[in-house]
Amino acid sequence: MNAHEIDFEIYGEEMQYVEIELDPQEAVVAEAGSFMMMDSDIKMDTIFGDGSNQDTGVLGKLFSAGKRLLTGESLFMTAFLNIGQGKKQVSFASPYPGKIIPIDLSEFQGKFICQKDAFLCAAKGVSVGIEFSKRLGRGLFGGEGFIMQKLEGDGMAFVHAGGTTAKKVLGPGETLKVDTGCIIGFTKDVDYNIEFIGGIKNTIFGGEGLFYATLRGPGTVYIQSLPFSRLAGRVLASIPRGGKDKGEGSILGGLGNLLDGDNRF
Repeated sequence: MNAHEIDFEIYGEEMQYVEIELDPQEAVVAEAGSFMMMDSDIKMDTIFGDGSNQDTGVLGKLFSAGKRLLTGESLFMTAFLNIGQGKKQVSFASPYPGKIIPIDLSEFQGKFICQKDAFLCAAKGVSVGIEFSKRLGRGLFGGEGFIMQKLEGDGMAFVHAGGTTAKKVLGPGETLKVDTGCIIGFTKDVDYNIEFIGGIKNTIFGGEGLFYATLRGPGTVYIQSLPFSRLAGRVLASIPRGGKDKGEGSILGGLGNLLDGDNRF
């Protein structure tokens, strides 16, 4: 095993966190801002990149960290190392309502491709890199651009998604059509492409965008019901413009807020 072997437990329903149990000298790496709590005797350290190539030279570390900038992430990650004598726990929380999905890379031939902001944490030794799209249409219209994240190694990794998640196992040649923003990730043998929805009514009045993703097996695909971009869009749409409240939920509008106790001055 190149990656550390870690045990874990996922708690919660819609606002989940994952508790990872570390044996002495075992470590886990995580995105900045995902830390929740930890036991004593766990040392926290900021590292370049993902920590999978800490034995390489300075240029190797800088190259590994620099790749993360292309996915919109920080140059740095945080490593949590158990320096005590017994088992210790450290926990990481999902940044928005949804699910945390454990990915055992040893079961997926050592590689899993996911959307750019899906990665939460992983056993130290797992490589968090970038996956370039080789298709122009996918890069321009796929919602994720030309670059996605790839997780490589033989250890455990954890990704998070919005809403409820679905796992689809596709057979050879079997195709699944998905909204581009609803993709969490897929295994390396899945063929991912973008198709135009077509039809003048669909294009102008459909409200579902102009493109959807086609995922062709064999392989495993993970889908989310509520992408964060969709959630953020609905929140922005409900913000009052020009200081005027839309008064949703009441035929009385602003007067209804005075009557139902929703008073914001």
